[in-house]
Amino acid sequence: MARLLLIEDDLTIRATLLRALRERGHAVAAASTALDGLREALDDQPDLVVLDLGLPDLDGGELLRMLRAVSSVPVIVATARDDEAEIVRMLDAGADDYLVKPFTAAQLDARARAVLRRSTADTGTDPVLVVGGLRIDPRARQVTLDGVPVELTPREFDLLHHLAGRPGQVVTKRELLTEVWRIPYGGADKTVDVHLSWLRRKLGESAQEPRYLHTVRGVGVRLDAPGSSR
Repeated sequence: MARLLLIEDDLTIRATLLRALRERGHAVAAASTALDGLREALDDQPDLVVLDLGLPDLDGGELLRMLRAVSSVPVIVATARDDEAEIVRMLDAGADDYLVKPFTAAQLDARARAVLRRSTADTGTDPVLVVGGLRIDPRARQVTLDGVPVELTPREFDLLHHLAGRPGQVVTKRELLTEVWRIPYGGADKTVDVHLSWLRRKLGESAQEPRYLHTVRGVGVRLDAPGSSR
């Protein structure tokens, strides 16, 4: 039985989802404000948080950032905001999935189970990945380059980890948006390009002088150890 925390200010939606999720076997607590939700999340340590953005006391995006500063609990943003820039912003801020209202309880239940499966897998025995001088430890979420720690944002780490799991393979931007950003219906390639640019800078390279990250024009990007022949 998963323990969910629903942070939603609309009484009708909150009551409907509480009943439906409990009928599907979840233990569900609820809060109607951001600060009450934060308190519940810290005190009760739920397995997953379902977060509305339009809260009365604090924007849900700000609450997400506060949660991410103190907890790695998976978060599904469930909101009426369907702007692509907002979706990308929330996923970059640490949301694990994004669901646009109106949605059914069955859809939310399926998303919750998928996020929980990924979360459980992430805490398993994922092997340390080594590509040349890069060492990526998924359990500790730490990266070193030639023995020197590299400070990455959560999204940069996920991007590098995904590429390092496919060394020498060309990975398309569509795949990265789907697997790293969890945007299955596509999205802006610029999002991937910007994060690749930030990642290259932290790895001490550039698109013009790549060492690990090689752009394949019109296709995607490939991570390779320096000196690999392709």
